[in-house]
Amino acid sequence: MAEKKKSPLGGYAAILFAMLMMFSYSIPWLRETVGSAINTVLGPLLTEFGVPFFILIVLLSTLTGLYSSLIQKYTIDYGKMQRVQAQMKEFQREFREAQLSGDEKKIKKAQARQSAMMGEQLEMSQAQFKPMAYILVVSVPIFFWLLYRLPLSPDQFLIFPFVGKTVLTAAAFGPFPAWILWYMVCSLTISQVIRKSLDIGGV
Repeated sequence: MAEKKKSPLGGYAAILFAMLMMFSYSIPWLRETVGSAINTVLGPLLTEFGVPFFILIVLLSTLTGLYSSLIQKYTIDYGKMQRVQAQMKEFQREFREAQLSGDEKKIKKAQARQSAMMGEQLEMSQAQFKPMAYILVVSVPIFFWLLYRLPLSPDQFLIFPFVGKTVLTAAAFGPFPAWILWYMVCSLTISQVIRKSLDIGGV
């Protein structure tokens, strides 16, 4: 049975939504409103239960890592993506050989196939944006809360190699605040463990 061709509109809608979610970072009142609302849920973990801020960041990065991995697992066809990449590599090899040989017939045949290959690559690129839109629905509000709450907890700090004790809101390496670096390290590490345990493919 032939594979049903998907409309590109869904991919464009996902891209547009992802751009809007990222643009929302530049709207102060939106950040404050969302951050304040989430603080009613997460704030007591700090004030009433005494969870250290850096531990809470680990928990949040675990949540986003698990959520994003599950979304990617069930929205991205990694098998198809790898097949398209392998076909593209093979096409590029054949196209170079045709150009070097000067065979006009082979070159025209390769050029006719090129448009189809580019279409498949575009479809795969759009497919990667769809899970991003879903992931941002969770990760953006979490970042809003961190931006809202961190200035209210100026005494929270981490100890980095070669840097030493660093307040979470202070720059640790270059212009990057310590909390962002800690979140990235936790998120990348935990995501790799989760992806391995869920047997999620890669490209």
